Amino acid sequence: MSTEISIEFFPPTTTEGAEKLRATRDKLAALKPSFFSVTYGAGGSTRERTFTTVKEIAAAGFDAAPHLSCVGSTRASIREILQEYRDAGIRRIVALRGDLPSGVVDPGEFRYANELVAFIRAETGEHFHIEVAAYPEWHPQARSPRDDLLAFKRKAEAGADSAITQYFYNPDAYLYFVDAVRKLGVDIPIVPGIMPIGSFSKLARFSDACGAEIPRWMRKTFESYGDDADAIRAFGLDVVTRLCERLLAEGAPGLHFYSMNMAGPTTEICSRLGLAGR
Repeated sequence: MSTEISIEFFPPTTTEGAEKLRATRDKLAALKPSFFSVTYGAGGSTRERTFTTVKEIAAAGFDAAPHLSCVGSTRASIREILQEYRDAGIRRIVALRGDLPSGVVDPGEFRYANELVAFIRAETGEHFHIEVAAYPEWHPQARSPRDDLLAFKRKAEAGADSAITQYFYNPDAYLYFVDAVRKLGVDIPIVPGIMPIGSFSKLARFSDACGAEIPRWMRKTFESYGDDADAIRAFGLDVVTRLCERLLAEGAPGLHFYSMNMAGPTTEICSRLGLAGR
């Protein structure tokens, strides 16, 4: 059975960025991804750019999956967005709670992602394949690991079809999470999110913000390379390739790459895994 992959983009902010993303998308299309997903800024701050990017991906003949966050949104605004996506022929949505924009305290009419999933199902039936998020190392705002598992179960029960995880570098965290939710009766596919490593300093900042752990042995090795960008990239490729190999060997249903709008790292990892040119 072939390994399914999917690839995430963020909506570009400039004309130059949009042109770069088109070139990146066309290169990554050679990997035959199941879909390209497009992120959605805090409180819907990138709504128009997300929609423009998604429509362009779909118009080019690829399956597109827009992220949709509910925090700071109303039922009316979500209903309008769902109709826009239906009209554009979109059949997959990544439904998230999302973050409040800085300085905003009102969460809006939805508090949690399971409420958004239930609303999408009630409004659109089975039109959309709904992806949700999973956190193998636990959501940074979860009160306890148990609470986080139960929150994930509520999303599945509300109608989610499958899940994509936050990125991680400890495969045992993913394997434990999958085993734990299976024991709770949740059987939807849980696809590991993969973050290729191009810059250790950027990865460290991003990981500190989102709660993804960089194992000590990795952090120390990266730090030992100082400003040697080639050594950092080479080590990062080796680490992530081995992670993917382990996950696939343990039965992961696919891989979801956080591309950061770059083609090179994802293409190289997939080539090493024998997934390029399928």
